[in-house]
Amino acid sequence: MAAARTLTAQQGDMLDLLLWRDAGLGPGELTRVRDANPGLAELEPILPLGTNVVVPATDTADGTTTRALPLIQLWS
Repeated sequence: MAAARTLTAQQGDMLDLLLWRDAGLGPGELTRVRDANPGLAELEPILPLGTNVVVPATDTADGTTTRALPLIQLWS
């Protein structure tokens, strides 16, 4: 099982930006991350500089962690 990750907010970070930039997670993970970090919702919308955010591990049935990245097509 993969370990939880701790992300640190930079100046002007919102939770969704922090999750996308540092962990590649989308808006579907916001509730799960807020649940793992009591009191985090009171700090939003802009997180104070240096706020630590715990991202709990998500494992699939085979024990690997998934991370969905968007497909970018430069030419059609």
